[in-house]
Amino acid sequence: MTSPETVAHITSLIQEGEFFKLKKLLRGFQPAELVELIENEDEREQLIIFRLLPLTLATQVFEFLDLEVQRHFLDNLAQDKITDILNEMSPDDRTALLEFLPANFVAELVQNLSEPERRVTLQLLGYPEYSVGRLMTPDYIAIRENWTIQQSLDYVRQHGGQSETLNVLYVTDARGVLIDDIRIREFLLAAPTTRVRDLMDHRFVQLTVNQDQEEAIDIFRRNDRGALPVVSADQGILLGIVTLDDILSIREEEDTEDIQKFGGSEALEEPYLTMPLLRLVQKRAGWLVVLFLGELLTTSAMQHFEGELEKTVILSLFLPLVISSGGNSGSQATSLIIRAMALGEFTLGEWWRVLRRELASGLMLGIILGFVGFARIAIWQSIDPIYGPHWFLVALTIGVALVGIVLWGSIAGSMLPLILRRLGLDPATSSAPFVATLVDVTGLIIYFTVALMMLRGTLL
Repeated sequence: MTSPETVAHITSLIQEGEFFKLKKLLRGFQPAELVELIENEDEREQLIIFRLLPLTLATQVFEFLDLEVQRHFLDNLAQDKITDILNEMSPDDRTALLEFLPANFVAELVQNLSEPERRVTLQLLGYPEYSVGRLMTPDYIAIRENWTIQQSLDYVRQHGGQSETLNVLYVTDARGVLIDDIRIREFLLAAPTTRVRDLMDHRFVQLTVNQDQEEAIDIFRRNDRGALPVVSADQGILLGIVTLDDILSIREEEDTEDIQKFGGSEALEEPYLTMPLLRLVQKRAGWLVVLFLGELLTTSAMQHFEGELEKTVILSLFLPLVISSGGNSGSQATSLIIRAMALGEFTLGEWWRVLRRELASGLMLGIILGFVGFARIAIWQSIDPIYGPHWFLVALTIGVALVGIVLWGSIAGSMLPLILRRLGLDPATSSAPFVATLVDVTGLIIYFTVALMMLRGTLL
């Protein structure tokens, strides 16, 4: 982390025009420190700092900058500088950047790349969006099974400089088909004359080039690997590798999208502070209108029970308490189920196990809240008899209604994500506000139905 004193010193060097001293100072920073420094500076200072970095260091920094800062640099740096950086970038990071730029701008940037880099970039951009092919890099080390350990290590020393990672070496046959992957540790511990085939066990995990990125995330989660090979779906030819840092970036994007949807909004494609206000309103307005229309059903339900409310005003006092409890239990269940599905803790075929657990937990939670509600009325009645001679029936009504509403909220909140997944929709769209609205409407019906059954002949 860059200290405030260092930041102040760099700012003073910029203001004094001491760029030679600043250039010498910046070379002693790590890429992560420079990323933090640049992103916390104003746009003018960002450009000055970045222009003073040597090409290799500038490329490392550029790959980890926020998208908006990258766009700012692309708009303001000289074309030669941009071309040099894009040529130096790893293919997967370059593809990730180009995906978010306008098509005409992408065409211009790609045209300025060197011939080898242009060919790789066009190949990666040609794979379907959200496929593993968009994440992979062709920079890896492939060896042959008949090589010795010494030959393999010599090859790594000669060609490993451009490889994305050297933790694993990939063994291919004469046609380029992947037949094994071996950790570099095995090579370092083996005798120089040992053949690669003697280290092979033919047990490896691979991704296919058209595989969905979410599937790749799950495969990385189940396997402790820093990189996985990517092969063609038909012949198993090794095309590239996907590294853990790219998977973590996709995981962050997926989690951000799910959290935004779960909050009752459409996913934002841009950072919150940089998204145009009208687009931000558009993203949020749709769900708010849907939820508002849903709450209108709550009004209709209350109008249906208007007569009961007029006869016993005391029922209306507990409406917020009872209804919010159902929405809270439903939101809890939805959150737990969506996260469990994301982690692969159960399959759709096990829905009955989820239902059974939510029936039991919802009933117990309802009994707990029902007891608390009953006790609250009983205690208040003993202090000040505001609930009249039929306080026991009122307390029993609140307690039983809470059991039913919390139980229903738990069932609805747990089953809705499963139903959406079965329909091929994103479970995250079963947002907490949506579940709360659904339980509000049905909770009113449960509440007044219980009240009619318990209070008929006394208060009703």
